[in-house]
Amino acid sequence: MSSATTDPELLSGPTTPPMVVIDMVWPDQSNHHGTLFGGAALSMLDRLAFIVGSKALRGSVVTASVSDLNFAAPAPAGHLVECSAQVLRQGKRSVTVGTRLVAEDLLSGTRTECLSGEFVMVRQAETTATAAASTPPVPAQAPYPSKPPVFTDSGKASAMVAEIVFPGHANHRGMLHGGPAMEWMAKAGFAAATRRMRRAIVMASSEKLDFKAPAHVGDVVEVTATVIATGRRSIHVHVDMWAESPTTGERRHCTTGTLVFVAVA
Repeated sequence: MSSATTDPELLSGPTTPPMVVIDMVWPDQSNHHGTLFGGAALSMLDRLAFIVGSKALRGSVVTASVSDLNFAAPAPAGHLVECSAQVLRQGKRSVTVGTRLVAEDLLSGTRTECLSGEFVMVRQAETTATAAASTPPVPAQAPYPSKPPVFTDSGKASAMVAEIVFPGHANHRGMLHGGPAMEWMAKAGFAAATRRMRRAIVMASSEKLDFKAPAHVGDVVEVTATVIATGRRSIHVHVDMWAESPTTGERRHCTTGTLVFVAVA
């Protein structure tokens, strides 16, 4: 067998299922046309490419290049945007991540392909001491869905938010502050609830939030939200927040709770 066929730098084709997360288009991310600004859209995809690249390479990664960008349609303010990313090619220190951004009208369910592109993420060189201190990756608790998670296998509306904990999100101890954590859980819950009801809704209450473990600066935070009960005007959503170290793969179940949303129209 030739060396070319065994060189990991030449591995190609999707090596992992796609990771699919949601975000919202707010007015402060919009241009004068009332649609998502291109830079904000690229930031969403770059963030997800970082998360997927870190999971694949298990190290500190940076964006090396962006290519094949295709802006197909605008994403209006107030729409949900669904970002997906998948490793297309992987080498020893780099991965090529294919990304896609789809806009979704939360009231009608209409979905529009808006943007796609490829990001090359490169793992930064480690010192001998850092490499020696690294621990084996811990496998994720569940595989990511290979299709947009609008509904779970049991037919329940769902949504997932993924964020990186930056210093501005943390308290003086370098741990994620409760405010951003609750904001991300509310965003995921809002998306899941609106997908289920297809009506304008607002958050009415939080039945209970249990903060079990901290998330640290540099961690990747994943919030999953699933509808667990519906009434005529109200809807209950269960949320879970996990933190994961990009370098080791260690995962911690940080927060769990139930949010209540109410239809206003």
